[in-house]
Amino acid sequence: MIIFAGRSNVGKSTLVFRLTGKWVRHGKRPGVTRKPIEINWRGKTIVDLPGFGFMSGLPKKVQERVKDEIVRFIEENADEIELAVLVVDGKAAPEIIERWEKRGEIPIDVEFYQFLRELGIPTIVAVNKVDRLKNLGRTINFLAEKFGVPYSEIDETFVPISAKFGKNIDKLKVLMEKKMGEKKPSRKSEDLKDDVGDGLLDSVEG
Repeated sequence: MIIFAGRSNVGKSTLVFRLTGKWVRHGKRPGVTRKPIEINWRGKTIVDLPGFGFMSGLPKKVQERVKDEIVRFIEENADEIELAVLVVDGKAAPEIIERWEKRGEIPIDVEFYQFLRELGIPTIVAVNKVDRLKNLGRTINFLAEKFGVPYSEIDETFVPISAKFGKNIDKLKVLMEKKMGEKKPSRKSEDLKDDVGDGLLDSVEG
């Protein structure tokens, strides 16, 4: 199983299409995908997870239910998940991360990355919408620092892409193939619930 996760409206569904050639339900309005969508690709199950975080136009209760279901899905299927692709909006992510830090909170994207790594799931961060970036190198270095990724591991973790225009999709595929098979034994989900699991995604604000 390969999961695609990330905030709402970062381009997960478009990326899945670019990789597999199969359309999944998607749209410009955040929150269109509300439950995991599974498709088959090269003998793997590809899972397009709902967007986490703030979803404009949706009641807070619905947003909280969606994020709880995401965490539960990953915990329950951790042993079958070979790879996670965490998709971030390269232009918006640094601004959002800084806003969270100014509130004294751990940014949701950062905590989600740490959650996946705690489960022992190999994770790639696909930095989407690079066609909108003025300084790609600075953005990647900023994200690496915030995600706690050593400089020597940046190229093995971050892939700048444009799902809309198909940029660097082949590079992402190569890294995905390389990452699969690197999975390490994870801690038990019950133990994780006492630390990252319960606290993850407590807030749904942007």
